Amino acid sequence: MKKTLIFSALLWLSLMACRKDKNSANDNPNPCNQHTPIVFVHGFLASGDTWARQVMRFTSNGYCAERLYAFDWNTLAQGADNAALLDRFIDSVLQITKSTKVNLVGHSAGGGLGYTYLSNSQRAAKVAYYVHIGSAVQNGPAGNGSVPTLNIWSPQDLIVQGGDINGATNVRLDGKDHYEVATCKEAFQAMYSFFNSGAIPENPDIVSENANKVSGRVLTLGENQPRAGAEIKIYEVDIATGFRKSNTPEHSLTADGRGNWGPVQLRRNVYYEFEVNTKISGDRVVYYYREPFVRSNPLVYLRTLPPANSFVGLLFSGLPNSANQSLVTVFAASQGVSAGRDTLKVNNLLVSTSALTPPSKNAIAFFLYDGNNNGQSELTPVGLFAQFPFLVGADMFFPTTPRGTITCTLNGRSIHVENKPSNSGISIAVFD
Repeated sequence: MKKTLIFSALLWLSLMACRKDKNSANDNPNPCNQHTPIVFVHGFLASGDTWARQVMRFTSNGYCAERLYAFDWNTLAQGADNAALLDRFIDSVLQITKSTKVNLVGHSAGGGLGYTYLSNSQRAAKVAYYVHIGSAVQNGPAGNGSVPTLNIWSPQDLIVQGGDINGATNVRLDGKDHYEVATCKEAFQAMYSFFNSGAIPENPDIVSENANKVSGRVLTLGENQPRAGAEIKIYEVDIATGFRKSNTPEHSLTADGRGNWGPVQLRRNVYYEFEVNTKISGDRVVYYYREPFVRSNPLVYLRTLPPANSFVGLLFSGLPNSANQSLVTVFAASQGVSAGRDTLKVNNLLVSTSALTPPSKNAIAFFLYDGNNNGQSELTPVGLFAQFPFLVGADMFFPTTPRGTITCTLNGRSIHVENKPSNSGISIAVFD
């Protein structure tokens, strides 16, 4: 109960901290502030950055970023009253935006939470429209039939068996995996039209900008606990090597008490490394290597490993902490990686094999290290990752001497990562 109350307070404070920078529709005649606010709810083991591409599509079509909110929750805390936490979050959004209702979107486990939340008539009265994505088939529209519901699903979603919901607006997206069904442009088009009386968005794709403001949160992986006071340093890196162009960071920031950081202005067509140090004893430093930003993005999440004594922390108990080998993670932020459909190579070794990435796995995050400490890359499964969807552990050896580059290539796009020793931290290549 104590942890739940603390988490609720953090959610409230996180929203209120942004209030001074945000104008309500009553304060600002800007047309983009007239849209009904949208609250996005992520699924199992995910975070609010699930919705980064959709948020950028909405802002590419006239929405203010101040009308778009991601609710971060611990999907492993099944004993918590997550519907009550969501209710407090929505109340905060309504107060900040001076709106009477929000539109609500839930993906996967977030869809289950959405239906639970809307089963209460007082809560349902706060929601104008509800979108159910990649989640279980229900008996009828949300809110016991009172809330207009858009149901988006794919027959190729092998994590959750979807299907039409009687009385809802049903959109079937063929060929989309469990994660992709929430992040793709077709899902955005369906949501936009549903929220805007059937109007078709002018820009189904993300529109690039010359000036990109980037911000986000520092949270623990899986549990989404904020890392207050985390230190973030941002470096420009060489496109061909991943090496820092300067030992002096372009930006140095400290996350606030809710884990929020930024915004900072970043240049187009530039590759950046984000160094994240929580300053907490036992925590690993994490180095994020990202593709260039094309548009302002308020949902750049920098996840750190959870505490070793936590449930999720047990997953990572076997990760190397050595001067002699690198630990590399590849994160596919907008779709799963499936053998036969996608190609993921690391240093020209094929990782997207049928053994590691069957479609049923919907692999999102790859933890690559020498699991048996024999100095060879055997690409065999390692660790406890095989017991979970979305996560893959694979045996790969990356020596740390001489200084060199690890090349990660997903479907023809490459990110170059320096072979840092794993005892100095974890390197993560993020494909947007």
